[in-house]
Amino acid sequence: MSRIGKKPVVIPNGVTANIDNGTLSVKGPKGTLTMGLSDQVEYTVEDGSIAVKPINQSKQARSHWGMQRTLVSNLVSGVTEGYTKVLEIKGVGYRANVQGKKLKLQLGFSHDVDIDVPEDIEIKTPDNTTVEISGIDKQKVGQVAAEIRRWRKPEPYKGKGIKYRGEYIFRKEGKKK
Repeated sequence: MSRIGKKPVVIPNGVTANIDNGTLSVKGPKGTLTMGLSDQVEYTVEDGSIAVKPINQSKQARSHWGMQRTLVSNLVSGVTEGYTKVLEIKGVGYRANVQGKKLKLQLGFSHDVDIDVPEDIEIKTPDNTTVEISGIDKQKVGQVAAEIRRWRKPEPYKGKGIKYRGEYIFRKEGKKK
């Protein structure tokens, strides 16, 4: 039994959910998200909540159960609150700023790195060393943050690079004389 899958996803006030032709669409104050439904799981919208149950007791149906419930929960919380990832840049001369729909990064390369901002993602730079990525789709926010971080991952000796806020960087000791 899935402990996560057993709990129904509560739909808050101002949010509507409906199932049509194998897709679940959730509409809230921040926007609308849709998700394709798994054929291993049964979805029901009733009494202000969305319940997810496996269609049978096969291993595949039970393995989809908890994950599908979590994806439904991510849709509901995305259209009500949204998601945010914060990246911190550390290094001499490393900076970031937003210019229109582009994020310009200076990361010690001979050229600046320009990253196009996707349509439904918002990027802010409160200062030169902080990048805030926000949006309603958890997967897209995480993917954009990972693509930005990929340009200069933190190195273990001085910790220079792009890291998530709160991420622990394992530090190594330098060479002994």
